[in-house]
Amino acid sequence: MEQLRFDGKVAIVTGGGRGMGRAHALSLASRGAKVVIADRGVALDGSGSERGPADEVVAEIKAAGGEAIASYGSVADEADVKAMVELTLDSFGRLDVLINNAGINGPDLFEDYTGADFRRLNEVLYFGTVYPTQAAWSHLKKSGRGRIVNTCSEGPLGIHEMMTAYGGGKGGVIGFTLALAAEASKYGIGVNGFSPRPATRMSSPEVLSHVYKKPVEAFAGNMTKLTPELASTAAIYLSHESCQLNGAILVCGGGQVLRMAIMQNQGFTDPNMTVESIASHIDQIMDMSHATNVGVGAGGKASMPHTKEPLGAH
Repeated sequence: MEQLRFDGKVAIVTGGGRGMGRAHALSLASRGAKVVIADRGVALDGSGSERGPADEVVAEIKAAGGEAIASYGSVADEADVKAMVELTLDSFGRLDVLINNAGINGPDLFEDYTGADFRRLNEVLYFGTVYPTQAAWSHLKKSGRGRIVNTCSEGPLGIHEMMTAYGGGKGGVIGFTLALAAEASKYGIGVNGFSPRPATRMSSPEVLSHVYKKPVEAFAGNMTKLTPELASTAAIYLSHESCQLNGAILVCGGGQVLRMAIMQNQGFTDPNMTVESIASHIDQIMDMSHATNVGVGAGGKASMPHTKEPLGAH
């Protein structure tokens, strides 16, 4: 198969200065895209700022013969985001791809979080996805084949402790992605989610040691195969105009890619539903063996609840 190219296309990558964002930006540039590296250079918890990370990636792309510029605003600030898109249009004249990658974290037990912690993570994770998408939307419509890739997570699935703030924010991103996909296809826009499994600041040995209450040394060498570059491949595919998926979420890392979806089964029907009838049929209600995907799904075709569509038909 020929390489999927982005010649003549312009992409914004938020959080593009480090980790997953850097991998996205370098891959897009190597495939011909002009890239805007939008990165405020904050610490893992969102504090501080520095221009170094964005500038370094821009320099790396230019050294390889590509075109890139840096934007240093906050994705949680509507004015900064509008300025980012205006900079993109002033510099390159168009916008075709938006990868909402910027994120922060601060895992802790639920009882140790404050309301301010939840707001802080949601401002970056959720609104930091909504605001760039709003600012870019009309220009992606003009592109005719605009692509939006929102960085989701497996955190909302309840598979780890200390994820209530982060998982809640990313759960919002999943809902936003699927809901927006229902509107997007009529404009030729593909809106999809990307859930990475990389070894980055978000999953450093120190972070994992805190989450799992084990020594740092226990995690020092077990993530060497989870490079950002291997995970990035799915996001780059979702960014390409040939990708016909819409409303899909791909999980990728360590040489594996898979689909994550919200499923719904046939459940149990009783016109005279009672508490007791639910209790007596709870096994049937919980059985997901014949569940189907809920939402727009792949290819812009609606997959409505309670259809006879087989699992995996998308």
